[in-house]
Amino acid sequence: MWDPDIYLAFADQRARPFYDLLSWVGAERPRRVVDLGCGPGNLTLELGRRWPEAVIEALDSSPEMVAAARARGVDATLADLRDWKPQMDTDVVLSNAAVQWVTEHTELMVRWARELAPGAWIAVQMPGNFESPAYAAVRAVARREHFAKTLRDIQFRVGMAAHPPAVYAELMIDAGCRVDAWETTYLHQLAGEHPVLDWITGTALLPVRERLDDEGWEKFRRELTPLLADAYPRRPDGITFFPFRRVFVVAQVK
Repeated sequence: MWDPDIYLAFADQRARPFYDLLSWVGAERPRRVVDLGCGPGNLTLELGRRWPEAVIEALDSSPEMVAAARARGVDATLADLRDWKPQMDTDVVLSNAAVQWVTEHTELMVRWARELAPGAWIAVQMPGNFESPAYAAVRAVARREHFAKTLRDIQFRVGMAAHPPAVYAELMIDAGCRVDAWETTYLHQLAGEHPVLDWITGTALLPVRERLDDEGWEKFRRELTPLLADAYPRRPDGITFFPFRRVFVVAQVK
């Protein structure tokens, strides 16, 4: 279950890729802008500020996130982005840190390109940190005997994870688009006693929390904490560096 408050605990750091993605979208006066996987809606509001004359369409598959977005004034809809189809006036489709949850996200992106009108933009950002020490630590704890049975079928990965940028570039060019695709590793500077644990509690650890009772959840966190502390040591000034790879694809339909 998504918790908007936990997710927004690192709102500034999570927003940086969104703004980097948005800066590459060249639409000047789009009629309809769609936010697929709008989350708590804080960044959806930025779309309305950039394009005040556009209709802003937003959806998310989490009831908690949709409720949080609506509380911010975003007219969000509860829906699965796999079922979304563009209306005829859709000029910008943006998905920030959402499509990676979908195994078949490459097929979705190609389908959108074929359904959108010439000139429309598709902008996607995906976390690509499945091979990070944080995920390795989570998998190591999940394999321990007292957790293995309960968590055995959780892969601790986001969808199929992000492919290299060249994979998306080839797919979208073949689908009839002009494409920019790249990757960036952000070096987040986090504060707090266990900041990496706090960060992944709002994302990677969601399936763990859903499977374990309160006692098991606290035990999992206790056992995970020292592994994360070793992988991401806190500096004497209290800062913890947290590298985070992300993949970007911005395509315009020809």
